[in-house]
Amino acid sequence: MVVDLGHGSLGALQRHIDLADIDAIVLSHLHPDHCIDLTALYVAHRYGSYAFTGRLQVFGPTDTAERMAAAYGMSSVRPMSEVFDFRELSVAASVGPFRVRAEQVAHPVEAYATRFEADGASFVYSGDTGPCRALGELARGVDVFLAEASFRDSDKNPPDLHLTGRQAGEVARDADVGRLVITHVPPWHDPEVAKNEAASVFDGAIELATPGSSYEVAR
Repeated sequence: MVVDLGHGSLGALQRHIDLADIDAIVLSHLHPDHCIDLTALYVAHRYGSYAFTGRLQVFGPTDTAERMAAAYGMSSVRPMSEVFDFRELSVAASVGPFRVRAEQVAHPVEAYATRFEADGASFVYSGDTGPCRALGELARGVDVFLAEASFRDSDKNPPDLHLTGRQAGEVARDADVGRLVITHVPPWHDPEVAKNEAASVFDGAIELATPGSSYEVAR
């Protein structure tokens, strides 16, 4: 299960798995930094020598097929739909061993936070979001909470766009999560600031997401 495919992610992913091992993809929303490499995966699937078997399930917002086809320059979704089985992320689903549930969150476009459960373990990915009740409800009691922290608490930030480290920590605290992993800190901000902001309100385990890292999803 691959969650989001922003620019450059498909190349990095191949350091860890063969592309033919992908069974399903979840796109939290359709801003390019979260989805654009789906077009590169389309090329690999349609023209490459990878041993793909059948269409890949792609869960995303309601207009994912149309937006991805347009991003590739297609006038029709038909070629891309021959490779991908597009499905709405807003509908709860079972995918292999995973139970997947998504809730729409606060962002300028249709965007979702997603909860994954399997074998008694649970994981929530915030996607891009400002503070909202749906995120806290989805994260309740989760083992690992992967939360964005694009904003800093010390700045004047627009509403309904992104979280600060403090706000991510508040969600983690109020939802009683097992571990908070902070991601999506832009390169012009110091990730340690986001971590320290979160630690000021959440006394559980906090880590900064780094490329190539792996995490056990358990308490």
